[in-house]
Amino acid sequence: NRRKKKGDSILENPSIPNPFPELCCSPFASVLSASLLPKATSRKKQVIKVYSEDDTSRALEVPSDITARDVCQLLILKNHYVDDHSWTLFEQLTHIGLGRAIEDHELVMEVQSNWVMEEETKLYFRKNYAKYEFFKNPLNFFPDHMISFPSDTNAALSHTGILQMFLSSSTYPEIHGYLYAKEQGKKSWKKLYFLLRRSGLYFSTKGTSKEPRHLQFFCEFSNSDMYMSLTGKKISGAPTNYGFCFKPNKSGGTRDLKQLCADDEQSRTCWMTAIRLLKYGMQLYQNYMQPYQGRSGCSPLNITPMRSISENSLVAMDFSGHRSRIIENPTEALSVAVEEGLAWRRRGCLRLNSHGSPIAMSNMGMSIHKSQSWFHHKISREEAQRLILQHGLVDGVFLVRDSQSNPKTFVLSLSHGLKIKHFQIVPLEDDGKLFYTLDDGHTRFTDLIQLVEFYQLNKGVLPCKLKHYCARIAL
Repeated sequence: NRRKKKGDSILENPSIPNPFPELCCSPFASVLSASLLPKATSRKKQVIKVYSEDDTSRALEVPSDITARDVCQLLILKNHYVDDHSWTLFEQLTHIGLGRAIEDHELVMEVQSNWVMEEETKLYFRKNYAKYEFFKNPLNFFPDHMISFPSDTNAALSHTGILQMFLSSSTYPEIHGYLYAKEQGKKSWKKLYFLLRRSGLYFSTKGTSKEPRHLQFFCEFSNSDMYMSLTGKKISGAPTNYGFCFKPNKSGGTRDLKQLCADDEQSRTCWMTAIRLLKYGMQLYQNYMQPYQGRSGCSPLNITPMRSISENSLVAMDFSGHRSRIIENPTEALSVAVEEGLAWRRRGCLRLNSHGSPIAMSNMGMSIHKSQSWFHHKISREEAQRLILQHGLVDGVFLVRDSQSNPKTFVLSLSHGLKIKHFQIVPLEDDGKLFYTLDDGHTRFTDLIQLVEFYQLNKGVLPCKLKHYCARIAL
């Protein structure tokens, strides 16, 4: 054996076979080693604390360049939640009663760098069904009396046309209407006529005049964030409960806030949505589209999630007769599924009844709903409205709670048309059996679970079906 000289390699000695020729012989070996190694090892990491609705918290060690969407994805995976693209990271300034949904693309560390030490600020992880709802139903968010288009634009804009105009770099619709503004350094509020343009937010010093000499600049949005008032009139003394404000980055307290207040929820939603679109533009649309990227056949403005191959292979079957058959009619398939579910429940109740006393079963029927995520035990009307507002005023967001005025009844709180409505669920006794009803006994249910499941499939006396429930999640 000759002595191995300095510089000899496994390639220079043909007697020794190379077990991994593709790594040594490839001209891209240096590129592979540089590009395939994880870069996360060189990224700085920091610890953040995230809270849930029940005030439990979780500490996460994350890279310094992590986005709000990435934090949500991490928590979804860790807690095994279903990702329906509505999970959101919220920033809450408790001491001044303000909060906002952090945009999916925002860097969490940049958000935290704007926090002032003396402020009590928290990050919350919860659902926000209204986050991108304006991309699906823009006509509901921008009422005719609050929006004006350039003179050369067709007055009857379509769904797609409104969105394209909001996202265009050259044109921007004008939002206008009355808002209450808190005068700087004073406790008083003044009602003024405001106009939102691409250059910023203005108010008129002379009625509803839009002449340049009568318009006074109020604020622009590049160096500030927009927050919603969580406490209504309590802290700021606002004339209504529909407040929002602009907080300059790294400012503390209320002295630098530019506070505004709308007459109703529809007006506030319109202003805040238009300002979000003005500030972030196409970035918001990219955030909205990101979950659907790579899915062929999806229209940008009419998105329906694609079913997987395994889902497409499933068919509805009827096994009630002597021979099984495929159910072709979707309506029949749905009704059969509902009937099968109700039959299963009846069979379950009969099995339990055979093992327990009637009293024990009646108690179970009265309390079975307490284990459901949509039920909130002994919360006030105001707390119910706050929870629904946090989850987004989308049609069908709901919860069920105990009635404060009548201990024996329950209340269904439901969002519809940017308003929160409350419907009393009344117990009825008939022939020794207890039922629950929303329509004076015309439709009766043996328990609250059956009632909720029915109105998830049927609108009935409600203004819309029950779609999304408010839940207090735990981390």
